[in-house]
Amino acid sequence: MSINRAGATLVDVPRGLAGVVVTDTEIGDVRGSEGFYHYRQYSAVELAQTRSFEEVWQLLVHGELPDAERGAAFAAETASLRRLPDEVRAALPAIAAASRVSGPLAGMRTALSLLGAARGFRPVYDIGADRRRADTVAACAAVPTLLTALYRLGQGLEPVEPREDLSYAANYLYMLTGVEPDPLRVRAIEHYLISTIDHGFNASTFTARVIASTGADVAACLVGAVGALSGPLHGGAPSRALDTLDAIGTPDRIDGWIRERVLAGDRIMGFGHAIYRTEDPRSRMLRDLARTFGGPRVDFAIEVERHVEAILAELKPGRELHTNVEFYAGVVMELCGLPREMFTPTFAAGRVVGWSANILEQAEDSKIIRPVARYVGPEPAVRVPAMR
Repeated sequence: MSINRAGATLVDVPRGLAGVVVTDTEIGDVRGSEGFYHYRQYSAVELAQTRSFEEVWQLLVHGELPDAERGAAFAAETASLRRLPDEVRAALPAIAAASRVSGPLAGMRTALSLLGAARGFRPVYDIGADRRRADTVAACAAVPTLLTALYRLGQGLEPVEPREDLSYAANYLYMLTGVEPDPLRVRAIEHYLISTIDHGFNASTFTARVIASTGADVAACLVGAVGALSGPLHGGAPSRALDTLDAIGTPDRIDGWIRERVLAGDRIMGFGHAIYRTEDPRSRMLRDLARTFGGPRVDFAIEVERHVEAILAELKPGRELHTNVEFYAGVVMELCGLPREMFTPTFAAGRVVGWSANILEQAEDSKIIRPVARYVGPEPAVRVPAMR
């Protein structure tokens, strides 16, 4: 602790704000030492296994699980918001062309801004709770349509119009592929989407809340969150975990490949987590999902997991390093027919609901988030030197 020149008290905190409590929340919590996390008062994994995406969405933004009647009404409301305003639809080809290299997630930053303008989103500071909630629901409903349209346009394909008779997960797969998906794949993707809706104050969620604390509109908050998610240290690992499986190739190469990387100090993508010191419960659930598909890819992933954990325990004793959500997420999404460039966008299609819940909660607090930095540069000069 120290005092700056203005007389303000500076409190030393860990790098990256690790372990620093910045606010209170009723949305959920991650208990890393227990290998458990929850949304509101419910186990997130149990919700993924027993409830629909729309029901969990309603829990996050309304604070309670719906009964059958209210659940059906909310599902119908969100389905009716999937179609994009004409101004947004007309702009998507240009956005897709401009983001052809960077991908659909980069394009969605622009598309979300346009959607907010076209829908008339206003600063959360200036509107009431009901309008804020309506804006988040409209944005979340449109995200799968934006992502799939940008992907298909980038592939030289026409976008597929959303269907109101399909669930959120089924409609997402339908718009991506143009084919009505089978129930096994729908439920697998729905499991994944629900299990990744929220996960504490991660970088993208915190970014959304910082922007919301300024009173900005919902689209601005979500665009900031997408920007944070795009970083490879946050949302870019599912496809990289599959790249690891591809690089290893065959079971006989596992041990040598992993040892070489660990001894070189390289990170093994899909292993380790900033919070969990036990097995990531999302990874455990997704591994079970992968087993329902079966096949050599799943068997190989399980064998790699077993070898990696054994080698890490040997070479890094005392450290708990297990698979995180990205390792089996990549396997499950591949089994469901998703291209790798859509892995992180699919994560965003679920996490957008968690971001929205956090935006709504933060909007109830009128205090702007405004930390300080300790200046460690050269001492300021008495006057600016004259130009020579």
